[in-house]
This record gives sequence, structure tokens and C-alpha cells, in this order.
Amino acid sequence: MTDKPIAIVTGVGPGTGSAIVRRFARGGFRVIALARSPERIRELEQELPDTHAMICDVSNESQVADTVANVRKLYGAPDALIHNAVGGGWGTFLEIDPQMLDRNFQVNVMGLLYLAREVAPDMIKAGKGTILVTGNTSAIRGKANFSGFAPTKAAQRILSESIARDLGPRGIHVAYVLIDAVIDVPRMRERLREAPDEFFIKPSAIADELWHLHNQDRSAWSFLTELRPFGEKW
Repeated sequence: MTDKPIAIVTGVGPGTGSAIVRRFARGGFRVIALARSPERIRELEQELPDTHAMICDVSNESQVADTVANVRKLYGAPDALIHNAVGGGWGTFLEIDPQMLDRNFQVNVMGLLYLAREVAPDMIKAGKGTILVTGNTSAIRGKANFSGFAPTKAAQRILSESIARDLGPRGIHVAYVLIDAVIDVPRMRERLREAPDEFFIKPSAIADELWHLHNQDRSAWSFLTELRPFGEKW
């Protein structure tokens, strides 16, 4: 057990996930970094004191239950959950393999359900806690090429709102962060070589806003927060 607060961060990769882990670790949390691939999280575990890597596929209900139980046993009940894992893919409704939509739904929606159900009881007992979900523009707009993705992010937003309305009166802050931007990671820089720096959103800036949401006074909680670079058209 630890006297530090505990944060679970899902979908920890080289971009936003790692930035979230670093920000909450800097804020004094013991952070549990979850990913399906060990390579993505072992380096963070070695780099940051009080950061621990665990392998977990959030679309697998039993894995989620076992992982959260392990966190609780080793370190204590989670004070914050940041669901950053994402299932994605592109194509029109005529082109996509229907299995894509199902896979993305399992990660984006069912993963959130499984995670929230595991962490909420301890938060309810404590009368406090934070659940933050990272989303994007697809949560409110379905473009033609996003038929295998947008429906799952829209459902994720609505599920987050339902959870927020349930848990808010019990002292638990649930917020959905809509990221309307291209995230500044190497693969996107390679794909968009001509784009200027200000076109991209910084993972560290996203992490800072999540930290701000976690620390919001309960008299002025946000649910839906939209983030975009100053030059983004919307």
C-alpha cells in the first residue's frame, strides 16, 4: 500500500498516454500505466519513480477486473482513472469490415464500462474520485470515412455522460475531453510533413488539461471539454 494517490492510465503509448503518465506522476501520483504492448510502458516504468507498467487489454472484461484487483492489492484503491485507450480505423460504411466497428466498440465503449464498474465502488465509498475519458471530434460528428469509428466515440461520449450523471452527485468527477486536432507524434509528423508546428496539438498540453480537470473545484466541474489549436477550423 502507499500513501500516494493512485491513477490508472489506459492506452499508454509514445504520445498522449505517456504525457498523461508523466503529468500525474509529476503531480504526486503513483501511476499505473496500462497497455497491450509491454514495449510502450516498460521504459516509463524505468524512467519514472512510482510508475508501474501492467499489461491489460481493456476490451477484455476479465483482464480489466484482474488488473484493477491487482492494483488495489498492491497499491490501494484508484483515485483517478484516465481512459485513453482507443480503437480506430477508417473507411466508408460500404468499405469497412463490420468487425472493425465491433472491435472499436469493444475498446472505446465496453472498455470504459468495464473500467468504470471496477473503480467506481471504491470511489463511491470514499466520496471522491475522477474518471476522465479522452475523445475526439468523431464523438459529435460522423464524417463519411469514419463509419467504423465515429459511432463508437459517440457512444463513448454518451456513456461517459450517463456515468457522470450517476456519479457526480456522489462526489466523483467524470469528464469527457474532445480533442479536435492532430496530435503531435512522429507518425503524424511524417504523414503531414508540410504542416506547421501550430497545426498540431501537444500531448503535454492535453495532459495539462486533464490534470486541470482532475483538480477542478467541485463547485465548478466541467463535463465536456473541447481542445483545439488556435488555428483549427471548427
